[in-house]
Amino acid sequence: MIELVEVTINNRKYKYNKDTTLQEIAKEFQRDFAYPIVLANVNNTLKELTSTIKKDSIIEFLDLTSREGNRCHINCLTYVMIYAVKKLYGQDADIKVRHSLDKGIYIETSFKLTENKVELIKDMMKSIIKADMPISKVTIERLEAMKYFENNNDFAKAGVMNYNTDNYITLYRLGNMYNYFYSPMPPSTELVKDFDLTYIKDNGLILRFPTVYIKDKIKKYEHHPNMFEVFKECREWAKIIHIENSVDLNRVVSLGKINDLIKIDETLQSNRLLEVAKTINQKRNSLKIVLLAGPSSSGKTTTSRKLCLLLRSFGLNPKVISMDDYFVERTETPKDKNGNYDYECLEALDLKLFDKQMASLLRGEEVVIPTYNFTLGKKEFNKKMQLNQEDIIVIEGIHALDTKILTNIPKERKFKIYISPLTELNIDNHNRISTTDNRLLRRIIRDNRTRNYSVEKTLAQWPSVRKGEEEYIFPFQDEADLIINSATIYEIGVLKTYVEPLLFSVPIESPFYEEAMRLLRFLRLFLPIPADAIPQDAIIREFIGNSYFHD
Repeated sequence: MIELVEVTINNRKYKYNKDTTLQEIAKEFQRDFAYPIVLANVNNTLKELTSTIKKDSIIEFLDLTSREGNRCHINCLTYVMIYAVKKLYGQDADIKVRHSLDKGIYIETSFKLTENKVELIKDMMKSIIKADMPISKVTIERLEAMKYFENNNDFAKAGVMNYNTDNYITLYRLGNMYNYFYSPMPPSTELVKDFDLTYIKDNGLILRFPTVYIKDKIKKYEHHPNMFEVFKECREWAKIIHIENSVDLNRVVSLGKINDLIKIDETLQSNRLLEVAKTINQKRNSLKIVLLAGPSSSGKTTTSRKLCLLLRSFGLNPKVISMDDYFVERTETPKDKNGNYDYECLEALDLKLFDKQMASLLRGEEVVIPTYNFTLGKKEFNKKMQLNQEDIIVIEGIHALDTKILTNIPKERKFKIYISPLTELNIDNHNRISTTDNRLLRRIIRDNRTRNYSVEKTLAQWPSVRKGEEEYIFPFQDEADLIINSATIYEIGVLKTYVEPLLFSVPIESPFYEEAMRLLRFLRLFLPIPADAIPQDAIIREFIGNSYFHD
């Protein structure tokens, strides 16, 4: 007798034969999606479409407009590109997935590129996708996987296997090639036809695709030279110290040399900030306002306070102003589509008052600046401020780089800084570390330590935080006169020590369980790093505690 299971999709119930694949079921619901279904969430757990239904289940299908589906889409495109490159230029040809750039992924090839070669790679990728080649899941012994990657000169992936304690490893097969990706894959290449490539220079290109925030098209590439140069500088430094991926970092930890690396990296961070202070000091005759902005958990507070100390060493007297103190009265605060107060939109700020007071300060006038009372939801005016010759204003806020603020003040009187942890360390050549994930780990730890937030509460707020960043911060990063990279090359191992126990607190029935498991799977690739050698003025202390500037 055929056994049936009950499946709930979009609050409607359906009957299917037991052991029906998710891919078979997905075909019946594809019409409801703009892009191919690539994954499914089954009973709160992420499943590949090759999985079968064993019991009554609640299913949510995912395409690239979801975060999980988008990761799957990108991973598969990466695999297709590797396959295309090797087919065109031989088995020794390879790519390195570097970092995100302008809603795409910057990738370097092991050979010199031209625009024509990029077009050839794109055409080959399209033919592989059109051929609908299957991507199958293979489980093999870990030591066999190590041997396979060593024989194929992929020593980074062999190293990943070395620091994995599982007896068996899951690989993905495409044609006659095997590869390792730490997140799911679609069942075949035909499901990832939405992409484009853009030639950058030498051996660099951008892999572009629709995103969670731009769902209806592939964004036209816009080059961000300042951001590109910061990433390039980090890559070059990583090569100098021979730490380009998780394997290199794990090796330093396992040899007991991590304290030296921490000291080197923190010295570099301090030297970079000292150069920023020198630049500001050189402009002291005209420059009176320093504006600092960046996405959540970038280390803005530590950076601004440390910068103030350095400016004082040059005889300048920085006075810090937070744009949050210029919120409009709560009764005037705009609301989002859910009826909640939207403190992240520009209209939540009293810009007229802010612009007027900053201009008055620059004219040498005494101003009574506000402090926002979040309990009462209103500004309280109780702090007098006046600028002397050596005084300089340091302003921190998410809108600090917005072109709509301080339009009444000449450009030469302002210096704009964008700060973000631009993570350059990779897992291996084909698996990158997301800058967003780095920030999320930082935020989970800080929220729990300083606000007593659960992991679930932080994860619940994160999409709203990200939406605000996409709308109010990232569009203005090119306005910055200077970009500060607040990522440290060692920090994932440190964050692991603090965040791993917290992630295990998310119960299986939670809607955030799968995201917690994804982060745990990622952290398993790193050895833990103790925080003993981290100085108190380090940015990472803002999140893990015992900071000179916070605790």
